[in-house]
Amino acid sequence: MPELHAGRRMALRGLLRAADVDALLVTDLLNIRYLTGFTGSNAALLVHAADDERSLFCTDGRYTAQAAAEVPDLERVLDRASAQALLGRAAAHPDRYRCTGFESQHVSVERFDELGAAAEGIELRRAPGLVERLRVVKDETEVEALRTACAAADRALADLLEHGGLRPGRTEREVARDLENRMLDFGSEGASFPSIVAAGANSAIPHHRPTGTPLAAGDLVKLDFGAVVDGYHSDMTRTVVLGEPAAWQRDLHELVHTAQAAGCAAVRPAAEVVAVDRAARKVIERAGHADEFSHGLGHGVGLQVHEAPSLAATAVGTLAAGMAVTVEPGVYLAGRGGVRIEDTLVVREGTPELLTLSTKELVVV
Repeated sequence: MPELHAGRRMALRGLLRAADVDALLVTDLLNIRYLTGFTGSNAALLVHAADDERSLFCTDGRYTAQAAAEVPDLERVLDRASAQALLGRAAAHPDRYRCTGFESQHVSVERFDELGAAAEGIELRRAPGLVERLRVVKDETEVEALRTACAAADRALADLLEHGGLRPGRTEREVARDLENRMLDFGSEGASFPSIVAAGANSAIPHHRPTGTPLAAGDLVKLDFGAVVDGYHSDMTRTVVLGEPAAWQRDLHELVHTAQAAGCAAVRPAAEVVAVDRAARKVIERAGHADEFSHGLGHGVGLQVHEAPSLAATAVGTLAAGMAVTVEPGVYLAGRGGVRIEDTLVVREGTPELLTLSTKELVVV
């Protein structure tokens, strides 16, 4: 989609001019993918502030054919040391690249020394976060990829439940592998992150890693997982119970369900991110479980499963239409069990678009 990526580079050029740099050296591979469509493992991109015809893309010989297919609209350079090669080209035209920005948040001190040696005669200036500023608001192509990833995860969970994938005796690790394989069957490129399957008392650990612990009758089982489609990540958490739930399990799930609904209802353009967090958190605090909700309410999702914005009590900023975020309150009772419910949503005028559609009612297996 050359037009799509050219449009993104055009938007970036406006930020470059505002930052008073002649060009930006992009070295983060996700940012390169966002701006060009390139999906290989080695590349650099030099985006000129004035003219895309002066922008340059570089990768190495392993990706000659792939780069021609994925980046047909930019001049392509082949060199293993991609960033240094582009800076060498820039240094040969100091009148065009007098001041070149670089993604300082992605460059180590050692790497900066290497870049500086290649950029002799031109100024390298820190220019962090410019591409990420564009990525925070998704276009409809990105939303469709997120929507498809969420659908793959929804289908995998439904298939797992329908075919007895959650039953006493299976281990957390077995369920996690099973869930990830089912996501692959339904179109995922891979898991968004190592899936969390936490049974019984382990469900009270927010980011428990699956173990050989067997599921048992009466357990709460927390499942936090996501699919990837076209590089975009879904993220969803559901908590189920094996067998007839105890009263405390029903009450805990209902509390988190109510808090999650309050958080989702607060997701709208111009909302302060701290206010969205507060909308859900106050429901849990009023129930006497403030200390058992120990993390932020949510985060952005996209080419990374955790990206801006942050929805948390200490976060700053406001939401905007087109942002994709999670809402994931949880209450964790140490030694007993915990419940988290998480959805991926897109901020829209009025009601947010819900992308994860699995039921949020308490599922009894």
